[in-house]
Amino acid sequence: MRIREYRSHFVDMLAPIYDLDEAESFFYLVLEDKKKLKRIDLALNTEATFSEDEVLQWNEILEKLKRYIPIQYILGKTHFYGLEFEVNENVLIPRPETEELVGWIISNNSKSANLKVLDIGTGSGCIAISLAKNLQDAHVSAVDVSEKALATAEKNAQNNQVTVNFIRKDILKTEDLEQQFDIIVSNPPYVRNLEKEEIKQNVLHHEPHLALFVDDQNALVFYQKITELAQKNLSKNGQLYFEINQYLGKEMMDLLEQKGFQQMELRKDIYGNNRMVFGRK
Repeated sequence: MRIREYRSHFVDMLAPIYDLDEAESFFYLVLEDKKKLKRIDLALNTEATFSEDEVLQWNEILEKLKRYIPIQYILGKTHFYGLEFEVNENVLIPRPETEELVGWIISNNSKSANLKVLDIGTGSGCIAISLAKNLQDAHVSAVDVSEKALATAEKNAQNNQVTVNFIRKDILKTEDLEQQFDIIVSNPPYVRNLEKEEIKQNVLHHEPHLALFVDDQNALVFYQKITELAQKNLSKNGQLYFEINQYLGKEMMDLLEQKGFQQMELRKDIYGNNRMVFGRK
């Protein structure tokens, strides 16, 4: 079957579920992964074909997409801050907004060396590994409550040839981090149950709820705990960074101020939403 013909079928099947651009992007992501062909290659070779076995394989992928399984889970990987990461149902799929947080940290610390960094709630390890790759001689540790998430993160660190000290820990039950850090960063669960209706089906039904949701009445539970730990375990002038719920920017700034942090800053993401905060001890 000609690939161009199958592409039309693929997009037509997904168009009622996803928008046209997203359906097309899925097609070309899979094409590059499975067939090693880019959009330009298909444009230059209009007669390229799929074998019968390939059509069957693509039909399986199509059915998974129709069930809202994220394309990153289907392919088993994604890209983040110029690096490739393995992802599966045990970890959140890294988001562009989180890349912005990583970029902010790197920009603020590009001239520093040997920094001690802690990433809390590491998931796939995307933040910790990107910082280890881009901060000069940084000593990076990363914490998560999920053993399966840590196994994925460790594999990602090996694949990206960096050293990260991964630790299994329930941060809400932690009273002291037992060492001092120059930077603490976290992208903890922050979506309230009342916001579930805003979440896309592929996220709601397939990404780990443990890493996503918090109780409506206690939405800042992780931020409060991590900020208290940062008071104890950040070195003098140490930096605290969070990715946050877009609706709780003021509450987050109030929290950092109450805990004695200074030089605080609230930043918007590429979509214009309040998404990141910074405070200095």
